[in-house]
Amino acid sequence: MDNASLSGNPSKVATSSMEDIPEALREVQSPSPQPRSQRVWLVGLLVGWGAFALFAGLWFASLSQSSSQTTTSQKSQAAPTTEPSPTSTEAVSSSPHSPDIVLGKSGHFAYKEAPGAELQPIAADGRLKLRKAAAQQYNAMVAAARAQGVILVPISGFRSAAEQQHLFFDVKAQRGQVAAERATVSAPPGYSEHHTGYAVDVGDGRVPATNLSPNFEKTAAFRWLQANAARYSFEMSFPKNNAQGVSYEPWHWRFVGDRDSLETFYKAKQRKI
Repeated sequence: MDNASLSGNPSKVATSSMEDIPEALREVQSPSPQPRSQRVWLVGLLVGWGAFALFAGLWFASLSQSSSQTTTSQKSQAAPTTEPSPTSTEAVSSSPHSPDIVLGKSGHFAYKEAPGAELQPIAADGRLKLRKAAAQQYNAMVAAARAQGVILVPISGFRSAAEQQHLFFDVKAQRGQVAAERATVSAPPGYSEHHTGYAVDVGDGRVPATNLSPNFEKTAAFRWLQANAARYSFEMSFPKNNAQGVSYEPWHWRFVGDRDSLETFYKAKQRKI
C-alpha cells in the first residue's frame, strides 16, 4: 500500500508510522539508574569519612587530657611542700637559744593555759585551783606540814591570761612602772607559770604579813618547804640570782612530778637568757 492510498485516513497514517518504528524503541526511555557498585562505593566513602572524623576527635580529646594531666603533675612536683606554720608559742619554743620575751634584764617564757577540765580546787572555797596531779600532791604536802605544826596557805594557783593582764598592765600603770621594771616582779600575760596550772604561791598561815614578800624566807613554812617540798615534787621557781633575771620569790613553787610538767618547765630552762 502506498502513501497516497493512506492519505484519506489520518489514523491509519499514524498507525502505519508507529508500525514503521522498531518495537524496542517505542517506549519512552527513563534515565538509567546508577550501577549498584557505584552506590556502594559512595556509601563506603561517606562512612569512612565519618569514622575518620570520630576517631580524630577522640584522639585529640585524649591527647589534650593527657597533656593537662602531665602539666598538673609537673606543677605539683615543682611546687614545694607547704606545712602548717606553728603557732606563735610553738615557734618561739622551738628556739633553744633565746627566751620568749626579754624586758630589761628579765626573761620570760610563754606558757599555754591549762584546760579548765584538768583543774582541781586546793582551797576550801574552791577558788584556787591546780592541775589534778599537782593539786593532789599539794594537798598531801599541806597535810604533812600541818602534822608537824606548820600551816601552809595557798595564795594563788592557776591564773588565766586575762587575770595576768590586770596584774601586769593595770598594776604597772597604777604604780607608774615601766615594763622592764614590772617584769622583774610579774610576768606579762601569756608568760606566767601560773597559766600552766602547776605553780602555786604559798604563805605561812601563822605569819600572813610575809605573804608575797621576800621576808617569807624567814618563816617556818618556808623552812619546811625547803626541807620537804621535793618529796612532793615541788621546787622553787625563782631563787636568788636566777638565770631569768626575775626577782627572788621564795613563795612561788611549781610542780614537776609528771612528764608534762617536767617538759613544760625544763624545756624552757634549756634556753639561754
